[in-house]
Amino acid sequence: MSQFHSLRKNSDFSKVFSCKKSYANRMLIMYTRKNPENAEAGLNRVGISVSKKVGNSVIRHRVKRVIREIFRLNDAIFSKGLDIVIIARVEAKKAGYQELESAVMHLCRLHGMISRREELREK
Repeated sequence: MSQFHSLRKNSDFSKVFSCKKSYANRMLIMYTRKNPENAEAGLNRVGISVSKKVGNSVIRHRVKRVIREIFRLNDAIFSKGLDIVIIARVEAKKAGYQELESAVMHLCRLHGMISRREELREK
């Protein structure tokens, strides 16, 4: 079982936002930044932000847990050495696991985090 590495410090989130490389769909917004320290260790760090606009604490935590699990289960197909920030939109609270997974994979493909060979293997 792979371990989940997360962004914790506000300064780490700010560094990722300052790179201004982002893509979005109707459920999520994803920012990425290359981090050479992570590349050497062969890992990605993920930060998840869910606003109070999405819902109460139970709903916000559920969205976070689902996104965290999606990254944990699909860790092997992502390129390494990235800091990633995911921001959930209001639509994410209505979505089930499959819909959120599809949204995350869509954004990962846009960012070039999944190789074409891995995409074919997914299907």
